Amino acid sequence: MADSKPLPCADGDPVAMEALLREVFSIVVDEAVLKGTSASEKCHYSIKKGAAFLGLGTDSVRVVKADERGKMVPEDLERQIRLAEAEGAVPFLVSATSGTTVLGAFDPLEAIADVCQRHGLWLHVDAAWGGSVLLSQTHKHLLDGIQVADSVTWNPHKLLGAGLQCSALLLRDTSNLLKRCHGSQASYLFQQDKFYDVALDTGDKVVQCGRHVDCLKLWLMWKAQGGQGLELRVDRAFALARYLLEEVKKREGFELVMEPEFLNVCFWFVPPSLGQQRSPNYSQELAQVAPALKERMVKEGSMMIGYQPHGARVNFFRVVVANPALTRADVDFLLDELERLGRDL
Repeated sequence: MADSKPLPCADGDPVAMEALLREVFSIVVDEAVLKGTSASEKCHYSIKKGAAFLGLGTDSVRVVKADERGKMVPEDLERQIRLAEAEGAVPFLVSATSGTTVLGAFDPLEAIADVCQRHGLWLHVDAAWGGSVLLSQTHKHLLDGIQVADSVTWNPHKLLGAGLQCSALLLRDTSNLLKRCHGSQASYLFQQDKFYDVALDTGDKVVQCGRHVDCLKLWLMWKAQGGQGLELRVDRAFALARYLLEEVKKREGFELVMEPEFLNVCFWFVPPSLGQQRSPNYSQELAQVAPALKERMVKEGSMMIGYQPHGARVNFFRVVVANPALTRADVDFLLDELERLGRDL
């Protein structure tokens, strides 16, 4: 920003003020991570929504290509940065992902961090879904490189099952950055002459003022379960996802989307009418199976499973194994119920 051309002075003129805002917003470009295979369509909606809330506009978000498993391609990140700079834009943030929503992919953080360091960009890691894997000695390698991130988001209410909502923003910065960015020093709320350490007043650090004490939910759960208890919860989820995977592979009428890296097991259910002979309209017909099955299971009241298309892949089921109360019997019921509800489709 220091090398940008001088900005015009508004002097209270509404037209000049609008020109000033346009000038400010035009020099900022976000670099966001693609969570799928189509560079134009699969960026996570929260990235663009954040750009809109900040006033940058969704056009300021540049989407980086991902490979066939949904992982960010560092070479394309490098290309996008150079392209943005050549266009006169000023990239400042890269948002990588540890545990994408659909495929459960983990971006190659070490390679992405190298690119960020070369260009002096802030590296943010969206570990809302996958961050809890760090508690597992067996699986924490999936987040190799996260220690060099500038900021990390983590949602213990997802994999760990803390009460909704329980979200954390972790910063490597130790200069009280949030206070410097958000603090308004309202003297009627945040008096500086209190008898205790006023650093304990965290309200002035966040965007909103009043909020729930999210950290208490995590603290109580951690005290009750212990570090080993939470690690066991993560490892059991991985084991159950592996069991579901093997059952999907064994059963006729189930087709795996890809080998999962995380707890997202994605598959198609192919009813007998489609599996016998594949017509030229097979993809269109298969796309209708998941919505029809979803309607039947909801009306039956037996279970609920999410489905979605993804790039060129038509609607498929995404079973996320995270509930610590789930057992192999539940997994068996799930697959049996899909067979029962879908046999006549």
